[in-house]
Amino acid sequence: MKSDPQAVPPLAADLTEDAFLDGRLRLRQFRRGHRSGHDAMLLAAATPARSHDQVVEFGAGAGAAALALACRVPDIVLTLVEIDSELAALAQDNAALNGIVARAVPLDVAAAPTAFAAAGLPPDHADIVLMNPPFNPGGRHQSSPDAARKTAHVAAADTLEVWIGAARRLLKPRGTLTLIWRAEGLADVLAALARGFGAIVVIPVYPDPASAAIRVLVRATKGSRGPMALDQGLVLNDAAGAPTKQAADVLGGRLGLPLPGREA
Repeated sequence: MKSDPQAVPPLAADLTEDAFLDGRLRLRQFRRGHRSGHDAMLLAAATPARSHDQVVEFGAGAGAAALALACRVPDIVLTLVEIDSELAALAQDNAALNGIVARAVPLDVAAAPTAFAAAGLPPDHADIVLMNPPFNPGGRHQSSPDAARKTAHVAAADTLEVWIGAARRLLKPRGTLTLIWRAEGLADVLAALARGFGAIVVIPVYPDPASAAIRVLVRATKGSRGPMALDQGLVLNDAAGAPTKQAADVLGGRLGLPLPGREA
């Protein structure tokens, strides 16, 4: 939902203000720690929200993905869930900066259902949940010494189960979950979705035409028995290293995922 831009604090020395969606979205981010980029814009592009949907983002950070979605889909009812209270406050400021009505909640995705309910997020509440969980396995990736960056990037053994379980509880029947994950971990995503989700659509993201996928965007419907579909996916750069037109349109918010003509 859009509103008139509200007053936000002046830009502090530890923040940058960055442009997304070809300048239509302004996002303040901490100079250190996790910084949003292509993954957040791809997640927003793959999320099939409609006006007036109750939309919840898990691990919202500074709000990039959910606010990008709100730029594309008017009048969604948006809640941003973020464990770090400073980031949650920054996400709230970013919503105001862009004239978007949203509510940022400092809450751990792994919190008990009672904590979610106390935050106004009871079971069977949301039409849409989107999330970019920490997805680098700690045993195979060197962790950042920055605590916030480590929290945003390094997954525990049960991260997928916990986050997808929380989404399953929060979603209404036939509600949609959208997430982004490492392509090599797709089997883990599908295993975590096996309980309670169906009609799964997998959208690979390729760095260039000659390389294997580096990310997968996955959409799933709570309570559906529909079959899984594997999309052709999105190629980010051509053979010469320049962004493809489709990637530019997706990252600029002009085109959704799956690409037209490929919808499952």
